[in-house]
Amino acid sequence: MTGEILHGRELSGPLEESADVVIVGSGAGGAVVAAQLAEDGKRVIVLEEGPHYTPEEVRAMTPSQVLRRMWRDAGMYAALGVGQTPVISLAMGRNVGGSSVHTGGVCFRIPSSVHHDWVKNHGLPELSEASLEAAYLDVERRVHVVEVQPHERSRSTQKFVDGARELGVEFKNLRRNTVDCEGNSRCNFGCPKGAKMSVDLSYLPGAIERGVRLVSDAQVERVRFDGTRATGVEGWLTGPPGHYGAKKHRFTIHAKVVVIACGTVHTPEVLQNSGVRSKHLGRHITLHPAFRMGGLFDEALDPWNGAMQSAYSDHYEREGITFVGMYPPVNVLSSGLPGVGPSHRAIVRKNRMIAVQGGMVHDEGGGVLHSSPLGGREPLLTYEMVPRDLARVRRAITLLGEMAFAAGAKAVIPPIFGLDPITSRSQLRALEASPPDARKIECMAFHPLGSAKMSNDPRRGVTDVWGAVYGARGLYVVDGSVLPTSIGVNSQVPIMSMATRLAWAMRDRWSRISA
Repeated sequence: MTGEILHGRELSGPLEESADVVIVGSGAGGAVVAAQLAEDGKRVIVLEEGPHYTPEEVRAMTPSQVLRRMWRDAGMYAALGVGQTPVISLAMGRNVGGSSVHTGGVCFRIPSSVHHDWVKNHGLPELSEASLEAAYLDVERRVHVVEVQPHERSRSTQKFVDGARELGVEFKNLRRNTVDCEGNSRCNFGCPKGAKMSVDLSYLPGAIERGVRLVSDAQVERVRFDGTRATGVEGWLTGPPGHYGAKKHRFTIHAKVVVIACGTVHTPEVLQNSGVRSKHLGRHITLHPAFRMGGLFDEALDPWNGAMQSAYSDHYEREGITFVGMYPPVNVLSSGLPGVGPSHRAIVRKNRMIAVQGGMVHDEGGGVLHSSPLGGREPLLTYEMVPRDLARVRRAITLLGEMAFAAGAKAVIPPIFGLDPITSRSQLRALEASPPDARKIECMAFHPLGSAKMSNDPRRGVTDVWGAVYGARGLYVVDGSVLPTSIGVNSQVPIMSMATRLAWAMRDRWSRISA
C-alpha cells in the first residue's frame, strides 16, 4: 500500500479521515515515529503545519528564499531576554521535514555525563546510555552518519583548529548525516546536492511507501477526547502560499493513538488548548545559547569552500562550553558584520579573509512560553540566562578570540553589537574583565528542548518515560520537548533516538495503548 502527500492549501473543502495513529509534526520526532509504526503495519496520518517542498524545489532556492518560505517567522523568531540576557534568535523550520531540513547535519549522541545525571539525579533509570544504544544505532544507520575528514574542512575551520592546537586545545572530527557532501557550506538553507539525509529524505519516503498519508498546510488546534481518552485531532487547513497561517477549511482526524511532535515551542500550545494541565508545561526550556567569533586574516581563505560544520572541541565540556566549526552562506554572514554604511562595506569586502567559529553553552533552562500578546500565530518565548551561563558565554568568546589570534588573525570580530573589531589580546581580555551589557551580545539557538519534560512522577513532569501524557490515555509526545534537561550538544540524533525508543514502546504495547 502506498501513501501520499496532500497539500492542504490545495484541498477544496473540509477533510475528515481515520487512522490507527495521527502524528502532529513531520520533523525529527514525528517522521521517525511515522516510519517505525508504518513498518509495523499501522495506518498512519501525519499532519504538518508548514508547506511541502520537493527536494528539487529546496535545492533550487537561494538562502534568502529558504529563510522566507521555510523558517519560522522568516527566520525572525527569537527568545526575548529577561534582565541581563541577550535576545536569542531561534532557528526553526516550518515545512515538511521540520527543522531537520535546516540543521548543519551535526550528529552527536547524548553525552554519557547527561545520561548519568538523568539516572542518578532525576531518578530515570529507563534513560540510561545503555537503554538508548539500540535506538542510536538504528538512527545512525538510517540517516547515514559519517565522520567528516580533515580534508573536507574549510580553511576557516582549519584556522581555528590550528590556533586551538597552539593553545593546547584539541579539535575532533564531527559526524554528520550526509552522503557524498560537496562542501557547499549552506546546510542550514537547503543542500544544493541533496547530500544531507534529513528526515524528508531518510524517513518519510519509506514511510509513505508503506502507506503513510501526509497532509501539509494543516495546523492542529487541539486534541479531541472522549473523557480522558484521546480520539484524534482537529484544526485548520491553511493557505494559499504567501498567506502565513490563513485559515481555509476545517479538518478532523480520528485515531486510536495521538502523537504530538510539534517541537518544544509549539507542543505546549496544542496540549494546553486540549485541556492538559501541568505546572511544567511550557517551562524549563533550554536553548544552548550559541554565538560566532570572526577572525580577520591577511590572506584569502575563500572560507565558503568546505563542509559547513566539520570539527568540534569538547575540551571545555566540564565548563559547559562546546566549540563547533561553522561557516554560514556569505550573504547571511555579511549581514551580521559590524559597521554602518562605508565601514560596513569595507569589512564585507574582506569576506574572503574572514574565518568564523561557533560556540555554545550547556544551559540551565530559563525559557518560558506565553500566549502571543498580540494574538499572532507564534507564542512568546522569554528566556532568562543564569549568571553562570552568561559567564560561560563571555569566557567562550574570549577563548575563541585567543584561538584566532594564535592562528595569526590580525583582528577578531566579537559577537557584540556596536563593537569594532579587536586588534590585540589585551583588548580581548579586557572585554571579558569589564564586559559590556549582556543584551548587546549577538546570540542564536538551534536546539530548544524541555517544555514538556519526562518524569516518573506527574508532579515533576508532563509525560512519563515512554512519552505518555499524564492524565490522558492514548496521547503521546515524541519531540525535543520531552528531554528532561539540557544536553549540551546538537539535538538532532538525540531527538530521533528518543523518538525511536518511544515508537518501539508504542509498537510493543499496541494492544494496550490503543484499546
